[in-house]
Amino acid sequence: MASVKNLKKEVNYVLGDIINIVYIWEMTTTGKPTEASDSLLDSIFDTFDSLMTKINQKGVENKKAHFKQIRKEFEDAANQFVAKVNELN
Repeated sequence: MASVKNLKKEVNYVLGDIINIVYIWEMTTTGKPTEASDSLLDSIFDTFDSLMTKINQKGVENKKAHFKQIRKEFEDAANQFVAKVNELN
């Protein structure tokens, strides 16, 4: 199992990169935020907060299963966000 520190870094970097992509899309298309991009950014920030809360949770009985579930949830969310970025028009 990878360290908790590395998982936190990975979540931060991947979601941060997706946020940057949304900002770049905004600058190159409309020059300002749109309703769709704002809702996508809010969703990314909420997911980040949720994942960090779960990662920092203490007193978990089965740590391996707990972090495996977090990694799966993180990968699913990241894939969904990339798909939503691709759907922005």
